[in-house]
Amino acid sequence: MKHAVTASPIGPLTLVGDGEALAGVYFDGHLRTPRLTDLGPRDDDGFAAAQTQLGEYFAGTRREFDLELAPRGSAFEKQVWALLTKIPYGETRTYGQLAAELGDPGAAQAVGNANGWNPISVIVPCHRVVGTSGGLTGYAGGLTRKRFLLSLEEPPADEVGRLF
Repeated sequence: MKHAVTASPIGPLTLVGDGEALAGVYFDGHLRTPRLTDLGPRDDDGFAAAQTQLGEYFAGTRREFDLELAPRGSAFEKQVWALLTKIPYGETRTYGQLAAELGDPGAAQAVGNANGWNPISVIVPCHRVVGTSGGLTGYAGGLTRKRFLLSLEEPPADEVGRLF
């Protein structure tokens, strides 16, 4: 494993991987301790594709990531994280909707817990999951960052007018 720290509009992001696949993207002050106990040596040049794609995302020119991912977690967590990657840019889902998609409408709390342990923030878009009422709920990067990411994905006002 190795890691890099890259600048972003929401503060420094720590990227962790093995050189082939990305295993983690963590915020400065991440609320849940990363499950990766050894981030390996720092190599800020070793994550060029991830840094480029994150830069494009924050610039508003990338809506989907094309990176090899290797998150560490239980089979259920990996199933939830894979489902998160299917939430389209600019859209949100509730924990209940995701639980229903997994075939267990009563598993909303378990989905929320798995969502909270997502190790690949931003790229695996756990920020697109909201509470039943549509309100913002917990986020490992804090609600200010979640609000920023959701705002970043909102269509421009002139585009909204053309949708109706």
